[in-house]
Amino acid sequence: MRALLAFSLISSVFAADYMPIAGGTLRTALPTDGETVQVVAYRLRSKPVSNQDYLNFLKNNPQWQRGQIAPLFANLDYLANWQSATDYSPNHPLAPVTQISWFAANAYCASEKAQLPTWSQWEFAAAADALRKDARNDPLWRAKILRWYAEPAITPLAQSGQQIANIYGVYDMHQSIWEWVEDFNGLFVTTDSRGQGDQTLLETCGAASLSLGDKENYAILMRIALLAALNGTDTVNTLGFRCAKHI
Repeated sequence: MRALLAFSLISSVFAADYMPIAGGTLRTALPTDGETVQVVAYRLRSKPVSNQDYLNFLKNNPQWQRGQIAPLFANLDYLANWQSATDYSPNHPLAPVTQISWFAANAYCASEKAQLPTWSQWEFAAAADALRKDARNDPLWRAKILRWYAEPAITPLAQSGQQIANIYGVYDMHQSIWEWVEDFNGLFVTTDSRGQGDQTLLETCGAASLSLGDKENYAILMRIALLAALNGTDTVNTLGFRCAKHI
C-alpha cells in the first residue's frame, strides 16, 4: 500500500499540466475563406514536452528510440543531440526536447491521451501575454517576440518555465523553441487547390505576406514559413512540441 501511494504521489508530481482555454474568435493570418476562425474550448499543455518526459515515453515505447524508429517516421537527425538512445545528456532534463519528428510528437501526445494542437489552437494561446488574451495589436509586444527570435539559439536549452506564463498559465510559447502543430502541412491549402488535392507552399516570406491577413505580425509569418517548409520526418534542433486535449 505504501509503495502504491508513493508511486501515485510521484506520478502526480510529474504529470503534465493541461491548462483550460475557453476558445473564441481568432483573427487568422492565413489566406483562408474568411478573416477569422472559431476555436472551440480545449486544454493545452502548460509547458513543452521535456527531455525527461520524452525519455519516460521512450522507456515504455522502445520502438521510438533512436536507432529503433522506422525511417518512415524520422530522418537520421532524430534525437541526434542526445548522448545515446536513452541518455539525454548534455541536455537539461526539464528543457524542451527537440529534434523530434512530427510522427514521433504525435505518438508521444497519444501516450498522454492527447494530440498535437492545431495551428489555430496554438496561435490562439500564443496571441496572449500575461495580462491580455490577444496582445497582437501591441507593437511593443510584437517587437519583444521578434527580439527573442533574433537571439542566437543557446545550446543546451534552458529548462522551461523561466519566463512568466501568459494569461492562460501557459509558458514559453515564443521564448525558447518553435513547435509542431497537427496540421502543419495544410496551412497553405487554398479553396481552389483543395479540390485538386494540391498544396500551395510558402516560397518566400515577402511573397507570402501579400496574402496573409495579419501583415504587421511578422512573427506569425516566420512561424508559418517554418512549418510550411517541413516534412513530417524532419527533425530540427530548435523544434519541439506540446500537446492539446479536447474538453
